Amino acid sequence: MDRPNETEFAHIPVLGTELVGGLQVRPGGVYLDATVGGGGHSLLLLQQSDRIEIMAIDRDEMALQAARQTLAKYAHCLTFWHGNFAEYPGTAEQFDGIMTDLGVSSAQLDIPERGFSFRHEAPLDMRMDRRQELTAADLVNHSDERELADIFYHYGEERLSRRIARRIVENRPFETTTELARTVASCYPPRARHGRIHPATRVFQALRIAVNAELSGLEQFLDRATEWLKPGGVLGIISFHSLEDRCVKHYFKGCDRLEIITKKPITAGEEETRNNPRSRSAKLRLARRR
Repeated sequence: MDRPNETEFAHIPVLGTELVGGLQVRPGGVYLDATVGGGGHSLLLLQQSDRIEIMAIDRDEMALQAARQTLAKYAHCLTFWHGNFAEYPGTAEQFDGIMTDLGVSSAQLDIPERGFSFRHEAPLDMRMDRRQELTAADLVNHSDERELADIFYHYGEERLSRRIARRIVENRPFETTTELARTVASCYPPRARHGRIHPATRVFQALRIAVNAELSGLEQFLDRATEWLKPGGVLGIISFHSLEDRCVKHYFKGCDRLEIITKKPITAGEEETRNNPRSRSAKLRLARRR
């Protein structure tokens, strides 16, 4: 099977109907897609009305290239910005709606040289923005044992974090994803190495979050996005693991500038999960600027 190339960045929008409905798209509105990915969610907005403006952000240049292609028909409605959504220089009360999908794209996982997945032998990279210097290899090979254990425990909720960190320090340096995955798996009892979830899954999640400073960036973004919303504007966040969802939930509850729309997160229905298994863990929360 041919390996995906860097133009293959398909984006099946998760919870698209629910997100677009929640944003209440109207002609003349100005919207922010803070993680445009391959452009799937923005395309759904533009299909509601091509008389809107969208600022499309992504820290992955490959994603922006794909979004430009997907959304070429609507180029007159779009402005693109390459960077971390937490660093976007927005202005107060700029947008009628803001959306972000926090998930890792299938393309990032499927292209081996990106180093996000242990399904392929690849360099330990995991950078969303490849202009960034810090890689997963840097963390794995140069952090001390306690730092690694903290990363695995706090960002991966890995119960064997200390054992895994000790084994990594004993066996480093590591160069590839598969080397690291085998070492992590060796920390588990033999019967636990062949379950539904690979033993290295939580460690790889934790490293990705740490490399890209995802949780701290999300916290900064939420605070800034609230300022960027016009009164009555809606903020929609799709998360894929409990750490992100917890961050969004607590922010919404603690922010007196927001009115919570979704008392409980919206999740994918049976048909969507059947057609797009990635949607199974997705949670959408919506809040309105007072």
